[in-house]
Amino acid sequence: MAPLGVVLHTVAMARTFRISPFILSGGAGSRLWPLSRASLPKQLLALHGNRTMIQDTVLRAAALPGAAAPVLLCNQDHRFLVAEQMLEAGLAPGAILLEPQGRNTAPATAIASLVMAERDPSAVILLLPSDHVVLDDASFHASVERAAAAATQGHIVTFGVKPQEPETGYGYVQRGARVGEGVFAVQRFAEKPDAERALSYLASGDYYWNSGMFMFRADVMLAELKRFQPAIVTACRAALVNAKRDLDFVRLDPESFAKAPEISIDYAVMERTDKAAVVPCDIGWSDVGAWSALWELGSRDKQGNVLRGDVLVHETTNSFVRSDSKLTALVGVENLVVIVTSDAVLVVDKDAAQDVKAVVDQLKAAKRQELTEHRKVFRPWGSYESIDAGDGFQVKHMMVKPGGRLSLQTHSKRAEHWVVVQGVAKVTCGERVFELHENESTFIPLGAKHRLENSGGGPLRLIEVQSGSYLGEDDIVRHDDVYGRVPSKSVVKS
Repeated sequence: MAPLGVVLHTVAMARTFRISPFILSGGAGSRLWPLSRASLPKQLLALHGNRTMIQDTVLRAAALPGAAAPVLLCNQDHRFLVAEQMLEAGLAPGAILLEPQGRNTAPATAIASLVMAERDPSAVILLLPSDHVVLDDASFHASVERAAAAATQGHIVTFGVKPQEPETGYGYVQRGARVGEGVFAVQRFAEKPDAERALSYLASGDYYWNSGMFMFRADVMLAELKRFQPAIVTACRAALVNAKRDLDFVRLDPESFAKAPEISIDYAVMERTDKAAVVPCDIGWSDVGAWSALWELGSRDKQGNVLRGDVLVHETTNSFVRSDSKLTALVGVENLVVIVTSDAVLVVDKDAAQDVKAVVDQLKAAKRQELTEHRKVFRPWGSYESIDAGDGFQVKHMMVKPGGRLSLQTHSKRAEHWVVVQGVAKVTCGERVFELHENESTFIPLGAKHRLENSGGGPLRLIEVQSGSYLGEDDIVRHDDVYGRVPSKSVVKS
């Protein structure tokens, strides 16, 4: 397990840590379409406040007394975004591990346990999703302290959120006998209830929302996983043994990880173990599972509206409106969610916000690009945004960060014109290497080997006009790339 061992040894050299946070960043957040998409899921968005949800989660965990630097497990396609967001927040993760594919939370938990057990089998792990909101950090920290004491004694602890209403969108956990200060044995787990049952859970006083946050000793969790799901441990151990270092990341071995059964930690362990415990807490928690949750979390005006962006309303009540694009106006409506992006508009009754997934399913069936990509697409070197497109042409606005360097590449189906509007571009085209300044342009012929770089101190912005028989992003051969992206060429349309 050499690649991973080196990373964790660096983190753990200074002292032994009391709590080891492990942050999961693999969710898609499909019910928050059109803002949350496969290329930019909800944990990487600033949905509540100015920081993204993953930034808030890691900062909250890093602030725990005696906590190690959080280790992150994320989708490999999001690696550069995650790393950049950590840098923006002034965070230095212990490591960033890359999942080749999502296998649900039980394999992720096994990875966390194996990673920490290599350093210290009795390490206490705090396993946190990165796409939840917690409004009361002080109460969260106090709950973690209670959970840590129980986890040290061998309990596998879940955090049960005190229900504020008879919610039918969450699973529940029922507490049993007290086993410690503010800690109870789990009597049972309950699936998402209907409205009548949810009311009875609320009235009973001993049921809590199952938050999906856990705390446990690495050796205890590994023992339970071996007992109930040994194939997961075998596959994840192999994925770590065969892991490879890639720049600042550690890639789990794809072939090994694919053999791990796809199952949640709730089904794999928590509903079967006799070590399950629950810490009841009131921490201002939400899993932000639908747009209606952001209305509940937001600051409402006198008419009960939560408004974000360029929004005007008249005689509108109890609505959530967010425009990240154009001026959006609502007149004489109530109880709506309206979301506006550069390429999509969602209008839904707030009480039906959970049903947005039905639209996502239709987009998936139709293979629509709006399911996965925004018009603005982030890359490790910066971003590009489609401005206009038609038969045989496409216009993009490109931004290259200081020090950013696109791959040395060729296209077989298109030519490109570049016009610099801000900054200075260093251009490679065939055997020529030259600079372009503001209001200067160049032509990249079809098939020419080319590269674009920003060696200046500010952003480089340019307009790219593509022309050709096929303009998809898969028409590319990478000959050299500083970001470690594997040179490859996909089959393209003729």
